[in-house]
Amino acid sequence: MYRTHHCNELRKAHIGQSVTLAGWVHTVRDQGGVIFLDLRDREGLTQVVFRTEENADAASLSHKLRDEDVIQVTGRVDARLSGTENDKLGTGDIEVVCTAVSILNKADVLPFQLDRELSNEDLRMQYRYLDLRRPRMNKNIRQRHKITAAARNYLDASGFIEVETPILSNPTPEGARDFLVPARLSPGHFFALPQAPQQYKQLLMVAGLEKYFQIARCFRDEDLRADRQPEFTQIDIEASFVGQDDIIKLVEGLLVSMFKAGMERDVPAPFQRMTWHHAMDQYGIDKPDTRFGMTLIDLASVFAGTEFKIFKSTLENGGVVKAINAKGFAGITTGQMNRLNELAVQAGLPVKTLAFIKCENGEYKSPLWKFFTDTEKAALISTLNIEEGDIVFFVAGEWESTCTILGRTRLEIADMMDLTKGSTDLNFLWVVDFPLLAKTDDGSWTAVHHPFTRPNSDDIALLDAGDYAKVRAVAYDVVLNGYELGGGSIRIHEKDLQAKMFSVLGVSEEEQQIKFSHILDAFRFGAPPHGGLALGLDRIAMLIAGESSIREVIAFPKNNKACDLMTDSPTKVDFKQLRELYIQTTAKEKKAEGPGSAPESK
Repeated sequence: MYRTHHCNELRKAHIGQSVTLAGWVHTVRDQGGVIFLDLRDREGLTQVVFRTEENADAASLSHKLRDEDVIQVTGRVDARLSGTENDKLGTGDIEVVCTAVSILNKADVLPFQLDRELSNEDLRMQYRYLDLRRPRMNKNIRQRHKITAAARNYLDASGFIEVETPILSNPTPEGARDFLVPARLSPGHFFALPQAPQQYKQLLMVAGLEKYFQIARCFRDEDLRADRQPEFTQIDIEASFVGQDDIIKLVEGLLVSMFKAGMERDVPAPFQRMTWHHAMDQYGIDKPDTRFGMTLIDLASVFAGTEFKIFKSTLENGGVVKAINAKGFAGITTGQMNRLNELAVQAGLPVKTLAFIKCENGEYKSPLWKFFTDTEKAALISTLNIEEGDIVFFVAGEWESTCTILGRTRLEIADMMDLTKGSTDLNFLWVVDFPLLAKTDDGSWTAVHHPFTRPNSDDIALLDAGDYAKVRAVAYDVVLNGYELGGGSIRIHEKDLQAKMFSVLGVSEEEQQIKFSHILDAFRFGAPPHGGLALGLDRIAMLIAGESSIREVIAFPKNNKACDLMTDSPTKVDFKQLRELYIQTTAKEKKAEGPGSAPESK
């Protein structure tokens, strides 16, 4: 037996007992010939004391110990001397007086200290197994386990069956590039790693399982950011004979249980609901952060009779004039203004700078102010509640692009002003009534969610008439503080309607048979009405842990270049392996490869 107790277990009740502990040397302190050592395992710390009179050999050996050595200690539990207790530790009232010690493994000098935050993320990723020893990371991984267990328990209690679906499959239309896997036994053919188990979970409904879930590994070859990884985990749910309200009620209960397990907080349900149109119109984004105001204000009534050419022509052509009031932000710096202009242009602003009005020292400062009538100025001040120290930003144009530009501006200003810093609010909400289809730059149509999403029954006639822009989807996203936690929909379960949807998306009958014959055929044999949702487990864990990147809640993530520096992957494959797969590479190596770089391909 390596140990009788873990390192956060001993209390006053154990005083006088002989115990054995095992773990890592956290710190060693020499106090005038008496060695004090903090021993650490995943549960916490215990102070160990080495005295010559207790065991001379053990005391002598203690002088050779250093941080992160793995040792086993046997000794007597004593009360700490009065005044030396540590109320920050669960074991702070006791210490173990060592009578025997064994070194199980010596540690070399570490590449970084575990008790300090490290800004070099690549170094952390290279030695991730050391990074995970740090208390913060240990807490994050264990917290993730708790919320995952809570999800499993909740879904099991709700009658759901956990089913694993294939990793090697056909490409699926999920909006990102697939990771392809060559099939050696079928030369020239490839599997794709699943972006989501979408078609399989629908087929399980056809199979009559009725309630399915999976902690599913998913893969998408896309550009990375703080809340995105090439491989990620989602809680995948599908059920038969359900409507939108059934799924929403189920998922609300699931999230309540997960946040209770992870944060010990009671989340009130039901959550707020808002339509996609309202979210875009008021917040400029389909995953609004409602912890602060600064909503988008429509100024059509203010400028209904305006002679200001830009606003007049925009309104006459069916566009909108909208604004946000950043209250108290008139002292914006030049650098901050440049940043807002840069983001607005990226979001689609056709000019290089945002139009604005500042109210400073009782004056309204703006290149636009002189073009407005006194009536328009008064209406503007009243509608936007402009006060001393405020700055207002305007955008005029097509409705959706105007909303998007101001939505990006709103979030950046909130970040600049620290409007949510220190906030403990958990503002859950549902966004519903998404558009089913969106027009692409080349004039074709694409699915806003995915091609298996059911159109609203009231809008089927619009679909038949080709008025695709007005067709709503029976789709729903759950949002927390500006983060999309998950999304889902009621699915199409009829073969003819699914084939029509594919046709609208430009998928020919021949291509339908190649890519989707399995699901179209399945719908011929009595497919039940069904729907579901997938929650991003990594993102939920990130928010519960209070982190800003999902890499902090994944045991072995890829870095921001989609590389694993610890195992040095992705890596080159020798010619023999490629030949067995009937693959020839045309990749050109970079002249100088830095950490995390990968070969550049044609």
